[in-house]
Amino acid sequence: MSRRSYAEECGFISRVSECEFRINTGFVEHMRVPGSFYVNKHLEQLMFEELEVYTKRGDTGGFLPAMKQIANVAGLPGIVKKSIALPDVHSGYGFAIGNVAAFDMDDPTAVVSPGGVGFDINCGVRLVRTNLVEKDIQDVKEQLAQSLFDHIPVGVGSQGIIPTSTDALEAALEMGMDWSLREGYAWAEDKEHCEEYGRMLTANPNKVSARAKKRGLPQMGTLGAGNHYAEIQVVDEIYDKSAAGKMGIEQKGQVCIMIHSGSRGFGHQVATDALTAMERAMARDGIVTNDRQLACARIQSEEGQDYLAGMACAANYAWVNRSSMTFLTRQAFGKMFNCTPDDLDMQVIYDVSHNIAKVEEHMVDGRQKRLLVHRKGATRAFPPHHPLIPVDYQFTGQPALRGRSFGSTCRDAAHGPAAFTPYATGPARPVLIGGREPGLSGWGALRPGAGGTAGVHSYVLTGTDKGMEETFGSTCHGAGRARSRNNSRNKIDYEQVLDSLKTK
Repeated sequence: MSRRSYAEECGFISRVSECEFRINTGFVEHMRVPGSFYVNKHLEQLMFEELEVYTKRGDTGGFLPAMKQIANVAGLPGIVKKSIALPDVHSGYGFAIGNVAAFDMDDPTAVVSPGGVGFDINCGVRLVRTNLVEKDIQDVKEQLAQSLFDHIPVGVGSQGIIPTSTDALEAALEMGMDWSLREGYAWAEDKEHCEEYGRMLTANPNKVSARAKKRGLPQMGTLGAGNHYAEIQVVDEIYDKSAAGKMGIEQKGQVCIMIHSGSRGFGHQVATDALTAMERAMARDGIVTNDRQLACARIQSEEGQDYLAGMACAANYAWVNRSSMTFLTRQAFGKMFNCTPDDLDMQVIYDVSHNIAKVEEHMVDGRQKRLLVHRKGATRAFPPHHPLIPVDYQFTGQPALRGRSFGSTCRDAAHGPAAFTPYATGPARPVLIGGREPGLSGWGALRPGAGGTAGVHSYVLTGTDKGMEETFGSTCHGAGRARSRNNSRNKIDYEQVLDSLKTK
């Protein structure tokens, strides 16, 4: 297909509402369903500028524009309803970051694609509460931040202090948080407040390469680099006291800890291995995609099942990783305040995943279907009374954790959590900003305390029926960005970041 002009491309895009756009079939070849993306005015401008640049440039290097990626996903076999992009959408590998797509498990042609999960499988966010308030840490916040650094290894290639043998790794891959509980690194209550109860039962370590295990063995209980963080936060505002109370948040100024990390090098290797196998499967089965980065395999094929078993191992690894860092965080706080973590009420509020594929039941065209839902840079946000959320949250809906991102480099529903800051004393639904994002109600905003590096807010929200209907019960993860890492380094000096933080 010859490249169209920008005006011709825009002819396939229609506005559905103030914040939703529809990508109509024909925008790219082979679209089976339409695409849809949710943006505010700032992100709308970025999305269309990206498309305009693409139509004018002569080369085809780098990632495709996010709109093209959303549409290409809409052409994958077995996809249902629409290809969805949530408000922190930006270009990624194959799928855009923030892309959600569901595939009919009963369709023999339906596929699973590692590009729809990402390389950092089960990268996710965990929020831990305490009974401390800001004044309790004011005089020791520097020491507390240093204690976290001392306990939790950080950086590319960092190695963990949680003792892990080869046999222990195999058990952790299969058992997930059940292994953490058995070894004393987790509390029984932690599992109740974690997606899948911290364990995907389909995990099979025999489907994981020796290379992946070698990479994962030394990294258990490590934070990593990039946009990962362990941050001490303070409750800045409570919008729904009843929902907040269910989560153990009783007052402004209450201290919490947010941990954002994933499956480290282990998950990356699982994804890499699967992409190689799926390229062969595509040739064998005659699967054609618009982008070679959308390598995929039939869900029920040997390659598809092997990937899902390996992905489940990586998901379990990530839950064990976050559990290990929760254990280390509890140890750091206990030593600092000379008491037990239990005395500090250091309970897990919730743990969400935002790079994962799961089998779920959803309504499609008035019929209940079993779907494989890919969420890449997207968080599950199920509504009240859903059977897969904890009994504690049956009347509130599943907590959805909107972690902070990188200030001026982020790309969230209001140009990043930083842009939400003026709304901290505003409406009851801060991240909706007048209802722009389907599927969430918000109960509180948290700002960085002792360990903050970005000086921006995080949010805890709850899923709604509208989100279940429109986005397969999904919302954006809040760790997107408007610039690539390299572009950010070129545009923003670290001294600018430090100067900005001083004004927070």
